[in-house]
This record gives sequence, C-alpha cells and structure tokens, in this order.
Amino acid sequence: MGPLRDEDRVLLIARTLQGAGQPGIVGTVQLNCDMPPNQAHRAEITKLLVHPAHRRRGLARKLMLEMEAHARKLGRHLITLDTTTGSAAESLYLSLGYVRLGAIPGYARDPHEDRLDPATILYKQL
Repeated sequence: MGPLRDEDRVLLIARTLQGAGQPGIVGTVQLNCDMPPNQAHRAEITKLLVHPAHRRRGLARKLMLEMEAHARKLGRHLITLDTTTGSAAESLYLSLGYVRLGAIPGYARDPHEDRLDPATILYKQL
C-alpha cells in the first residue's frame, strides 16, 4: 500500500500481489483533509471499501490503521466518519477505538434496495 495524495485528499489502495491469482485492487480508503481554517486539525474518512472476496482477512483494519498514520503525519488529530447503522463497518470502527456520537435516520440511500438507511456518526482522537 502506498498513498496517492493531493492537497485535500489521501487515497490508499490495496492490491493483490502478482502470482496470487488475478492481480487487482481489492480495497481502498480515502481521507478528506479539505476542512475550513478553524478545523485544520481534523480530517474525514469518506470511503472504505473492500472487495467481498477479500473481506474478513483484516484488510479493512490495516487500511484504516495505515490511514490514521497518514493523518498523524499531516498533523490531523481528530478523524470523523459515518457508516450505515448496524453494519459490519460500524463494528470495525468501534473495535478501532472510534466513538459513536449518534445516528441520523434516512441519511444514505441503500445501493441495492430502494430505501434510505440511518447512518452512525463516529470520531476518533489520534
């Protein structure tokens, strides 16, 4: 994993190795650092994705820990994010030390069904 970065966003990509089947991207996480001047100490995780065939192997945890390390290097010491309430991702974030603030009903459209799901808002102080 290595970061791609511009002034406002860091992108980590996890790929399979050559010789491990089809090489390709199997996971990614993004950190948005484009904050107002009075919030330059924080950043937001905007997307964590792991290919279904590569889940339950610790890849999401590794991506998040690596991204937290990048956030620290950038002088960010507060991370915020949102995720679907009750999801496996919510459990992952809680296990990484993120604190649940609450849930917003009807926050995001489900990608597979015609419904709006609640989102849990979380944060972590680094």
